[in-house]
Amino acid sequence: MDDLANDSAVRPLLSEARLIYAITVPLSTAIILANLVIILSISCNRQLYNTPNYFFLSLLVADLCTGVALPFIPWMGLNRPLSFSSCLLVHIFPNFLFLAFLFNLVIVHYERYMFIVSPLHYSSFWVHRRFPLALLAVWAPPLLYASLPAFGWNNRAGPGWNGCCSFNDTGAPGAPVNCSTVVTAGAAPVGSECCSYRRVFPNAFIYLEVYGLLAPAILSIAGMTGRVLWITRGQMKDICRLHRSVATRGGGQTSEREQRLNLRYTRCVAAVSLTFLACWVPYIIYTHVCVTFLLSKETRGNSTTHIVLSCTGIGSMAVMPLVLGLANRQYTDPVRKLLHKLRDRWRRRQDSEDMAL
Repeated sequence: MDDLANDSAVRPLLSEARLIYAITVPLSTAIILANLVIILSISCNRQLYNTPNYFFLSLLVADLCTGVALPFIPWMGLNRPLSFSSCLLVHIFPNFLFLAFLFNLVIVHYERYMFIVSPLHYSSFWVHRRFPLALLAVWAPPLLYASLPAFGWNNRAGPGWNGCCSFNDTGAPGAPVNCSTVVTAGAAPVGSECCSYRRVFPNAFIYLEVYGLLAPAILSIAGMTGRVLWITRGQMKDICRLHRSVATRGGGQTSEREQRLNLRYTRCVAAVSLTFLACWVPYIIYTHVCVTFLLSKETRGNSTTHIVLSCTGIGSMAVMPLVLGLANRQYTDPVRKLLHKLRDRWRRRQDSEDMAL
């Protein structure tokens, strides 16, 4: 009977593990490889050694670390029998990497926003004059905030943490959710410590992170992007007006260049909108679903839904720097040249082999 109970307890966790790795491993591999390609491209091109690209390089490093931590992020919503120190580590470290990635994303958008808004004062911008301080500002605060549970802001003393599979059906705060029993050699689940995100992160910590850090960061990025598009629209209208006046004086009609500018701007707006929908909307949905689940009194959540939402939400956000990097020909030229050289070498080898035959 005990063996049957253990088998029935282990089987859900095994299915969850297969689902997590089936989604995250291909996505994580693609994110890591793409980031490495862009990082090497920037490192090999000395013309790209400037402050804007240094910030973007910092973002790529944070994105690379997020890709490495991606397979471990869905486990943060599942209960496991771990010691409290190990539980802190598996929750704090991925949270720090994700917050650092978000802060780097904000500073990159802010730097490019200032380049568009005030190009004449761009060289005297404080980010350029105090680059080490700005770089410290996007890595140190996420580390300090993510480490607060290790300094005592946690629910370690909360009830119900002895025995990972003991549910509190009353809906009290601190009750384990999505509990999965792990039966390993020499480790008994009954009476062992339960590792849950509710044990590491108090409700106030989660609310402050979501509505005090994540929401303002996303809104600021959306606001800066919208402002840049609005300024671009105004500049394009001025250019079109100038072309129209020149064409009128010359007795001609509206130039084709004006139509190309309108078409290019339309494509730009469409690309930005699609990027926002593909990269931000899944994460926003995942965040609000998690907060709604936290507020609900039901403790038994759908682990499959949580796994899919966490993987797609975090993964979609990690793709955004890759979209920005691959859209810049300066970052992809070294790789393109290398591929051309390999292709030419392969063709020459094939030609020599054909001539030998």
